[in-house]
Amino acid sequence: MRFETPLVPARLIRRYKRFLADCTLEDGREVTAHCANPGSMMGLAEPGERIWLEPNDDPKKKLKYGWRLVDHENGQFTGVDTSVPNKALRAALEAGEIPELAAYETIRPEVKYGENSRIDFLLTQPDLPDAYVEVKSVTLSRQQGLAEFPDSVTARGTKHLGELAAMAAQGHRAIMLYLVQRTDCDQFTLAADIDPAYAAAFQAAQTQGVERLIYGTRISPEGVWVQTTRFTD
Repeated sequence: MRFETPLVPARLIRRYKRFLADCTLEDGREVTAHCANPGSMMGLAEPGERIWLEPNDDPKKKLKYGWRLVDHENGQFTGVDTSVPNKALRAALEAGEIPELAAYETIRPEVKYGENSRIDFLLTQPDLPDAYVEVKSVTLSRQQGLAEFPDSVTARGTKHLGELAAMAAQGHRAIMLYLVQRTDCDQFTLAADIDPAYAAAFQAAQTQGVERLIYGTRISPEGVWVQTTRFTD
């Protein structure tokens, strides 16, 4: 998935009210960017860090920049926009690049299911069970090389696990796909100390047939792409 507009580098001044970030552009101008991430962004919102913003000229948008990447200044990047994983994964699914799901030809995003919820992707194919795919963006890393989810308590995520388990019980495939938006990690684990309820709900869902897939990403200021090799876990 390529970014629609070339990104511009900046330095973070502060992130506040979850969805706002004050930044300094390279020419010294201070701007406020939209931060499309409701999580804690633990370790990713330190003042002074190098970041990449996507400008826009949409008259309907109050903010003319969106925060897309953290640049760790060692050749590694983290994607902070939680809408990006679904876009990148859809491109990978349509290209048949996810081996476990490559047999499905019909890909429908945002389909209603469960209790007032929408599944990120519903995959269908004649003679195969329907596949319900929920996608989570993973950005937390507190130990070198190890990605973790979640970075804050997520009651919504716990609800999704229960609904996936219900789909599995009905004979469908139910898949929790964790997309690691960090290029400096090659392992994954659940952050049970941050949200014990989520970790317990995942274990329960897995015993009921919910599958877990973990994929990494290739990230640069040009775009974000799903890696075709799976993570270790």
